[in-house]
Amino acid sequence: MNRKPHSPGTRASGARSASSGMTLLELIVACGILLVLATAAMPLTRVLIISRKERMLRYDLREMRDAIDRYKDDADNNLIQVQAGTEGYPPDLDSLVEGVQLTGTQDKKVHYLRSIPTDPFTQNTDWGLRSVQDDPDTTAWGGQDVFDVYSKATGTALDGTKYSDW
Repeated sequence: MNRKPHSPGTRASGARSASSGMTLLELIVACGILLVLATAAMPLTRVLIISRKERMLRYDLREMRDAIDRYKDDADNNLIQVQAGTEGYPPDLDSLVEGVQLTGTQDKKVHYLRSIPTDPFTQNTDWGLRSVQDDPDTTAWGGQDVFDVYSKATGTALDGTKYSDW
């Protein structure tokens, strides 16, 4: 058999190039590193999701409280009629969405909210309500008016406070 000697620039057909792929050990090490990174990312992702829900809850509470305050201001300025004994606060959250008849007009209503927001933690629109006549930390609504709203979520926030205390 007559074989030609290999030139320095060529390689033998059975030899393997050093850059042709990963060895099994390199593959295991790469998978291990990815596993460690993924394990570290999971708690961070969970915290980011909770943080986003907390921001949404704070925004929703601020929106509803602002609507209640605007209703109260309009009642104090006699722009809308209110029921006696309500101290000028709305009777319920639905009245902020449905609108209130302006004083002296037949067909003009003032709407304070487009819709009742959904609590990001409880996933419903059932908010805790407080009236002026209720104790400040009560969880039972007296039903006279809506002075304040709070979340019915039972969890604890990232800062250690309860969602229902916001």
